[in-house]
Amino acid sequence: MKLKNRIIPNLLVVLLLASCSSEGDDPVPVDPDQEQLNDTLVWFDEFNDNGSPNSSKWTYDIGNNGWGNNEVQFYTDRTQNAVIRDGILSITARKENYNGSNYTSARLKTQGKYFFTYGKVEVRAKLPASAGTWPALWMLGSNFPTVGWPACGEIDIMEQKGWDKTKISSALHNDSSSGNTRNVREKSLPNSTSEFHVYGMNWTRDKIEFSVDGTVYYTYSPPNKNNANWPYDEAQFIIMNVAMGGTLGGDIPSDYTESVMEIDYVRVYK
Repeated sequence: MKLKNRIIPNLLVVLLLASCSSEGDDPVPVDPDQEQLNDTLVWFDEFNDNGSPNSSKWTYDIGNNGWGNNEVQFYTDRTQNAVIRDGILSITARKENYNGSNYTSARLKTQGKYFFTYGKVEVRAKLPASAGTWPALWMLGSNFPTVGWPACGEIDIMEQKGWDKTKISSALHNDSSSGNTRNVREKSLPNSTSEFHVYGMNWTRDKIEFSVDGTVYYTYSPPNKNNANWPYDEAQFIIMNVAMGGTLGGDIPSDYTESVMEIDYVRVYK
């Protein structure tokens, strides 16, 4: 097993993790009279084991139904589209004929495996370089199957348009603003496809902050919270994917072959 040369969880954290349920139990009590620091590591994947992603932590969306955004890829669970090598998870969007689609990719999620209410997520990733790709690191309310979207609430930690690889964005979707949301902020990041960056989201009872490499660039905190603008008192699960075309992917170059989002780690703190 390859050990990362960055922060390795200490014994105390490992013992804490051993007491946590994979179904998303909240092991850290929230004291309403204290500010949430979200500085204790409670769940992570360092992608140290080569091969398919850990099935105890990740599952997949499968298919090519457009996913509500006119996307053109077929999501698979194959290692051709999602595989771990040398401590890096690679999600590869490929041009190929597959089950009636011209492109394949992968969409990994912790739905049914892990979910949480309030916390900080950090994902260290390098984004795909080709136009037409739409990489995303995001979250959905775990009550999505029963209440639907956008009532469940969506938290977009990081997205990138297919036609502008010099910026990234973060956004919130809910009943007060969905689809073409007004709750969005862009950030210039010219080397997003050539360098790794840490994309972060810090979620408390009062606000949701988005950051790159530890620097906050967008805070969402509606002053009068209600069910429409703040469905964020319910548990959410994590999703990572690379879409092709569609609303934010745009036109795909005719000479496209494949492009990769590389993920070094995913960490959740509470």
